[in-house]
Amino acid sequence: MGQGQQGVSLDKIIARVDNHYILNSDVEDMYMSYVSQGQSAPDKCQLLESLIINKLLLAKAEIDSVIVEDDVVSGELDAKMGYMIQRFGSEKNIVEAYGKSIDNLKSELRQQVKEQKIVEKMQQTISGNVKITPSEVRKFFNSIPKDSLPYIPAEVEIGEIVRLGKVTKEQKSKLRNQLLELKQRAEKGEDFSMLAQIYSEDLGSAKNGGDLGFAKRGAMVPEYEGAALALKPGELSDIVESQFGFHLIKLIETRGAEYHSKHILLRPDYNKGADMTDAIRTLDSLRALIEIDSLQFAKAALDNSEDKMTAETGGLIQDMNTGLSRLTLDASMDPALYFAIDTMKVGQISSPLSYRTSDGASGMRILWFKSKSEPHTANLQDDYEKISQLVLSNKRNNALEEWFKKAQGDVYISVEPEYKNCKVLGLLQEGQNL
Repeated sequence: MGQGQQGVSLDKIIARVDNHYILNSDVEDMYMSYVSQGQSAPDKCQLLESLIINKLLLAKAEIDSVIVEDDVVSGELDAKMGYMIQRFGSEKNIVEAYGKSIDNLKSELRQQVKEQKIVEKMQQTISGNVKITPSEVRKFFNSIPKDSLPYIPAEVEIGEIVRLGKVTKEQKSKLRNQLLELKQRAEKGEDFSMLAQIYSEDLGSAKNGGDLGFAKRGAMVPEYEGAALALKPGELSDIVESQFGFHLIKLIETRGAEYHSKHILLRPDYNKGADMTDAIRTLDSLRALIEIDSLQFAKAALDNSEDKMTAETGGLIQDMNTGLSRLTLDASMDPALYFAIDTMKVGQISSPLSYRTSDGASGMRILWFKSKSEPHTANLQDDYEKISQLVLSNKRNNALEEWFKKAQGDVYISVEPEYKNCKVLGLLQEGQNL
């Protein structure tokens, strides 16, 4: 190997399931994902097995003509991108974190989302009809030796409604003036593309001179599209405000139902001088309506909370590990939540409290202390939901295992010799060369 190639590690295929391939980097990435989150990673045989199971589900979906509609994929992709924007604060931050343009990232995510939805649909087809009865839950619980029953610590249910701060008038005025100055410079002869490269905060398009390429009508946010289509080729727009920030748009050309444009985007910093007036006013009003029973907390959260994840659960904050709304009341809890409910009674709704999102955005929220359970030894009455979820999960896993045993005969599976000691799916004893 030449000196210039030292240290280069070529990726390689380690398994194949019909026309689907698994790379060594797939296993490594999965392993590092556990490590980066501070979790104990399964061994690499288990990781490989989980990847093969996913590919087996995809391969069987192709054989059985199981498809997922494009609008379902698009809806999931939009939701995923929306969550990422909320998490990172802006598209600019996403581009910087991933080192890819938004278009490239969405293209990659679309394929991942499509495969994920197909896998979910196959799993639903296989085990979606699996049901459990109260007698099965009772039988499982009674099979646990009394001295082995788990001890359940104190748990609470907490709801939240979040409203984010608004960018100040001063910031808006500053950004508008900056773009007006850039517009004047372009009108005096400076190259728009060069100005976009230097000043635009849409890093995905800035490196291309602000060029967004051809877009179909309806693809862009309405404010942008309306302003772009009102221009003649070569014209510059007035300053346009959208959910992404402030735009200066240049129309290049139109082609049927498509249009080609460039833009310079400046984004407000919502953490500098954010105005909480509207957030506090809205939360105070919602709190008053809920307390006089004119509005249910879940309905208020769904319609008004700007934290989309909890809005969809009626405001209830979920345990990320279990997916349940019961949170363990101990040192693992978010300190802000812990100290807030320490001064509250069950059923009480807090006044608006300062709040900082995971991506650092400033806002306010009200908390609802819905319930609390004291520490206790597990029992059917208080912990039926937990126990039934475990029974249902076991039963679905059994159904999937039976399906896997039958499905392996319908697809070609091979594993590289380096994984020959992995008993993939419990049946593959030795790897085969691809």
